[in-house]
Amino acid sequence: MMIPTMSPTLQTVILLSLSNVFMTFAWYAHLKEMDGKAWYLAAMVSWGIALFEYLLQVPANRIGYTVLTLPQLKIMQEVIALTVFVPFVVLYMKQPLKLDYLWAALCILGAVFFIFRSGGAGAT
Repeated sequence: MMIPTMSPTLQTVILLSLSNVFMTFAWYAHLKEMDGKAWYLAAMVSWGIALFEYLLQVPANRIGYTVLTLPQLKIMQEVIALTVFVPFVVLYMKQPLKLDYLWAALCILGAVFFIFRSGGAGAT
């Protein structure tokens, strides 16, 4: 599924970003949309949404692993997850923006620094 005109890292970021949109909706949208429904119905709907997440996440990680270490892939996914989650919370779930999101982002930036400071795949 590699796209020849894009770097593997950019392909990974794009696919993981799209994957995280589906993941966020699969995990949390039922709290708003299916509030009065049985949990097992919400689980089935979430599972259906999660299928699309996996169809993007698996190729993203396979492509990314050609140029990034596994810890780098994981931290990249966490950064993307927070980048997707905050707008979801504010815009879709209608919850207030909190300063704590900034502090969480700064902690994750620290993780990015430590994971990426030594280079890509095969670096020690």
